[in-house]
Amino acid sequence: MCGIIGIVGQEAVSTRLYDGLTLLQHRGQDAAGIATCHEGRLVLRRGGGLVRDVFKTGDMQRLEGRMGIGHVRYPTAGTSGKAESQPLYVNSPYGIVMGHNGNLTNADALQKELFEADLRHINTRSDSEVLLNVFAHELQDLRPSTVLTPEMIFATVAAVHRRCKGAYAVIGLVVGRGVFAFRDPMGIRPAVIGQRVTDTGTEYAVASESVALQGLGFSLMRDIDPGEAVYIDMDGNLHTQQCSKNPVLSPCIFEFVYMARPDSIIDNISVYKSRLRMGEKLAKRILELRPEHDIDVVIPIPDTSRTSALEVAFNLGVKYREGFIKNRYIGRTFIMPGQQMRKNSVRQKLSPIDLEFNGKNVLLVDDSIVRGTTSGQIVQMARDAGAKKVYMASAAPPVLFPNVYGIDMPAVEELIAHNRTNDQIQQEIGADWLVYQTVADLIEAVRYDKRPVENFESSCFTGEYITGDVDGDYLNALQQQRSDNAKQLQQGEDDLLVL
Repeated sequence: MCGIIGIVGQEAVSTRLYDGLTLLQHRGQDAAGIATCHEGRLVLRRGGGLVRDVFKTGDMQRLEGRMGIGHVRYPTAGTSGKAESQPLYVNSPYGIVMGHNGNLTNADALQKELFEADLRHINTRSDSEVLLNVFAHELQDLRPSTVLTPEMIFATVAAVHRRCKGAYAVIGLVVGRGVFAFRDPMGIRPAVIGQRVTDTGTEYAVASESVALQGLGFSLMRDIDPGEAVYIDMDGNLHTQQCSKNPVLSPCIFEFVYMARPDSIIDNISVYKSRLRMGEKLAKRILELRPEHDIDVVIPIPDTSRTSALEVAFNLGVKYREGFIKNRYIGRTFIMPGQQMRKNSVRQKLSPIDLEFNGKNVLLVDDSIVRGTTSGQIVQMARDAGAKKVYMASAAPPVLFPNVYGIDMPAVEELIAHNRTNDQIQQEIGADWLVYQTVADLIEAVRYDKRPVENFESSCFTGEYITGDVDGDYLNALQQQRSDNAKQLQQGEDDLLVL
């Protein structure tokens, strides 16, 4: 999962790109980058770490120009570290930088095509570099002139849709010409566009989530449609066009469960209200399975589960309490690379308030249970704090299958629910009982809206891969490439530049 942002403004944009990336920091902690264009010159700064660590005062002063793009990354393809931080750059045609959120499911085949037919060299394991070179090659094939027209951008994006499979929300900058953005034909990964009217003209911004636009003073116009491309030229003119023949909106449902901020609106759906409804349905599920429950208090595992936990407590008629204090300087353990790092981070990240646990039967509510690493430790922390009984409820269904569209849950062996019964998972994490949300209830909780979304990408719960090109061989290869063990072997390559 990554975060993207792009701005074409009436004044320098580097500071606003920086602020926008901090608002999207929850989408990636591994690396960050900003590229701006000033007087036909590209300025690019990227590196490993959080936004605040990558950019210093001197960097911001050098990032001149009134148009630019930014990216925060956590790795699902390739390796971690600064060598594959984005935006990525290719010098022909024009000079293009690009940031990508998602995952190409046919990246290996595309890389072979690029080398053998398109005569382009891919230097990293990143599918984002593959996507950038596909875009650059297709634009080059149009035999572009000095003037870059919106029609050329749209024709290029249409060609990208024909060649690329998987999930991709893209932000890009063509040096001296403008900023473009597009989503895959199923709209799996989010992207929104906003505007800001100033005394000197209208400014436009594109971002992964509406919260980044709101924080920068932009009004949310709408989501970029699946398959659609937008192009904002240097003069501040906005151009849009549908570039896919068969777009079908199918957003990733895990965005609403965990990845997105609650104050974001994605595909006209409030993340916050979705999580409220998840809590309502989870409470009904608990009452169906445990009508004679003896829960004294509901405690969320901060932060993402708070909204759902509030509704669980309200609908069960029991107290809601904050039982864990979160260390704000420890990142999101779900997106940390390596099982050992995740284990080491849990007790540094959360500290129990013993008074809220001592002598009580406690229901812990989490947004989801993926690997089970944190759940087992948190259950034990609750017991150590004096809880008589510790129950666990998940606002999401069991994660049974790998996600191949840009969320780092690729190895089946690392998913606690795979090939385990509810009782076995309960025993594994040490809970007295465990309740999961159902898939049907989750979809209904997210879908509810005046204009409901009909399809969701929910493969990690159902095993149904909507792009139609994912089979057992692909999943086996993915597991070998992206398991924690494989990532540890790749660790030493993070900061190498191999030409």
